[in-house]
Amino acid sequence: MIYSMTGFGKSQKEIQDLQIRVEVKSLNSKFTDIFCRVPKSFSAKEIDIRNYLTQQLERGKMELNLHIQKNNENVEQSILPQAQIATYFAELKRFATELGVQKIDENALYLQAMSMPSLNSSDQSQENEEEIEALWQVVFAAVQEAVKECKEFRAREGKVVEDKFREYIASIKSGLAQVLEQDKIRMPGIRERMRNALLELGLKEDFDKNRFEQEVVYYIEKFDISEEKVRLATHLDYFIEILEEGNGKKLNFMAQEIGREINTIGSKANDSTIQRLVVNMKDELEKIKEQTANVL
Repeated sequence: MIYSMTGFGKSQKEIQDLQIRVEVKSLNSKFTDIFCRVPKSFSAKEIDIRNYLTQQLERGKMELNLHIQKNNENVEQSILPQAQIATYFAELKRFATELGVQKIDENALYLQAMSMPSLNSSDQSQENEEEIEALWQVVFAAVQEAVKECKEFRAREGKVVEDKFREYIASIKSGLAQVLEQDKIRMPGIRERMRNALLELGLKEDFDKNRFEQEVVYYIEKFDISEEKVRLATHLDYFIEILEEGNGKKLNFMAQEIGREINTIGSKANDSTIQRLVVNMKDELEKIKEQTANVL
């Protein structure tokens, strides 16, 4: 079974008053190229996400988007202790009033409240870390679900591509069968053309028959495509076997080998009918090459 590198998956979970959404999409690429968009509070977990994507999706251009927001709001979960900031602001304003400050700059008091050292105390940091770690367990479960859906998408796309591969290979095999039939009458035709060419030169029937047969044998060997026909048939059968393995790189390599044999048949055949068949086979092969670039 083969897998396409094109895929999409999403997942959504809720915990307390938070809504978590994960989207994963992948496109074809020769290498593993990962882009993650996650909230700053989970930046330390990005490596874990990347490792998981590499393990599960293996290869391709991958993008993961993680959104965390409060229910019924379009803003991400705030990690600032808002209530504590408000308390500091009120206390600073009260102290200023008690000390007889005439003109209280509320903007300055707010900035001071935001920079109070206790906001970054170890107790508060530990509490935030514990909350984030608990939230991460839910987030990672959502990532797993989205990746699973993406892999299922890849499998469905891969089945479509596999059916197309079998169709294209069958078409090339049909063209090869016609080449085999045309090849049976091609060699006698070459011999007759050579004989007619000599007659047109005025040699009539008195030319050296032995020398003529030697030249015919030489050109028959030069135009012989027997080995190419056998190798092409073998490559086509092996391509179908590789489909069962699901190895995109092998499929791409074998497509190149098939192309090499088709091109050699076209260059050696010296026959217009076979040339037309070769053009049709090359057209089917180009379709195969386009698809192998998107196979995992």
